[in-house]
Amino acid sequence: MQAYSYDALRERLEEKKEELTVRLERITDNLRRGYHPDSKERAKELEDSEVVDALGNEARAEIRKISAALQRMEAGEYGTCVECGTEIDLARINAHPYAKKCIDCARLDEERSGRYS
Repeated sequence: MQAYSYDALRERLEEKKEELTVRLERITDNLRRGYHPDSKERAKELEDSEVVDALGNEARAEIRKISAALQRMEAGEYGTCVECGTEIDLARINAHPYAKKCIDCARLDEERSGRYS
């Protein structure tokens, strides 16, 4: 992978991680606030909290993926498929910067799990 792409991707991943961290902090603050004493309002707030919690879980999962990609960069393993060891196509990396598998291995995993048609 070319050095300029590597630096640009690192910056992009770090920015996204920071954005998600700030979003996660807002979600956490939102979940910690008290609930309205009125039972109807409290029911609506609890329902909203479930949605917000799900968004928080998604943000945490994406932060973990980004952190792993940054670690692979530090180790000099970024852009190499963790399954087969081939270079991951630059178009895939640009579209999905924390991809750890080449498209062929990712598709194979999806087929195995029944998610790919």
